[in-house]
Amino acid sequence: MKYLSNVSTLRLQAAKCTGCGVCLKVCPHAVFVIKNKKAVIVDLNFCMECGACKMNCSFNALEVKSGVGCAAGIIAGALRGTEASCLCE
Repeated sequence: MKYLSNVSTLRLQAAKCTGCGVCLKVCPHAVFVIKNKKAVIVDLNFCMECGACKMNCSFNALEVKSGVGCAAGIIAGALRGTEASCLCE
């Protein structure tokens, strides 16, 4: 599932990545692949900013402001019983 284009806060610091593959395992939207022994973001617009990759990266190679953007809008909508709204606008 793609979210709004070019709004995700996800950033990958390739120099810190060891290619361990944990981000691939924990990402619910298959944002990452391993290429040349490093994680690579396949499509930034797949990221829902849940923070699972950042929380599980032992090498601090990932940055994401979890709880903002689309993920926050989906969660807030579910809690309020209203339509999900990305807070990006």
